[in-house]
Amino acid sequence: MTTTLTAQEVRQIDAANASGRPTALLIHGLWLLASSWDAWQERLEGAGYAVVVARWPEEPQDVEDARDRLEALAGVGVQEVTDHVARIARALDRRPLVIGHSFGGLLAQRIADLGLAAATVAIDPAPFKGVLPLPASTLKAAFPVLGNPANRTRTVTLTFDQFRYGFANAVPEDEARALYAQHHVAAPGRPLFQAATANLTAGTATRLDTRNPARGPLLVISGEKDTIVPRAVAHAAYRLQSRNDSATEFLEIPGRGHSLVIDSGWDEVADAALAFAARHLEVRSAL
Repeated sequence: MTTTLTAQEVRQIDAANASGRPTALLIHGLWLLASSWDAWQERLEGAGYAVVVARWPEEPQDVEDARDRLEALAGVGVQEVTDHVARIARALDRRPLVIGHSFGGLLAQRIADLGLAAATVAIDPAPFKGVLPLPASTLKAAFPVLGNPANRTRTVTLTFDQFRYGFANAVPEDEARALYAQHHVAAPGRPLFQAATANLTAGTATRLDTRNPARGPLLVISGEKDTIVPRAVAHAAYRLQSRNDSATEFLEIPGRGHSLVIDSGWDEVADAALAFAARHLEVRSAL
């Protein structure tokens, strides 16, 4: 599988390197596309960052394209996306602030583990190897994928009710329907199988060295009402990561579900990420 950078990624990398600004690298998770970060990109640029939005290998151009090519991401796994995002990070002149959501939160931690991040924000992150809690709500949210072993090599489209339970349980139904229409796309099943079996196999796709001295500062953000990555999962990741000598922080945002980076309260999460970065990085304001 190719890890060739897209034209958009190359343009953003070149612009970031030419700008002299600190860079933020954004990584989305399952059932979303790079476009899910559009509002964040504008907010971060206004705060003084150049922004690069990572795509997954073989990612469709936009939501319409994704819905026309439902199997475009079939078979894509954690290592392939890690390699792709690492290639982006290595092309930058300075280490970026890395922000990831859901599986993007796991990927962000893997980029930090490679020593490629100046600081990292993992939002409702998918679990890495060694994170043991497996709440009932996680199993229910993941069942549309894990309930059929054939989904390991296929993509899965959620029904609205499944999206409502897993992503948008903490917003009104009309907002949930709008988010589903605007953002939801088919996602590869393979990453969920890799995470689900991580503690039962010798696989390394989701493994981290939590004591890695090159990791840098890390903030784990948890939405209080998240059903896919409940507090027990996010906090377990934080506890393991807190073994690191670099600063490790945990923040629970009340009343928020897994859609917290795309719903009407996204700016609260963005502000928390920026505040963390401000404590650990030197960022000049936009002119």
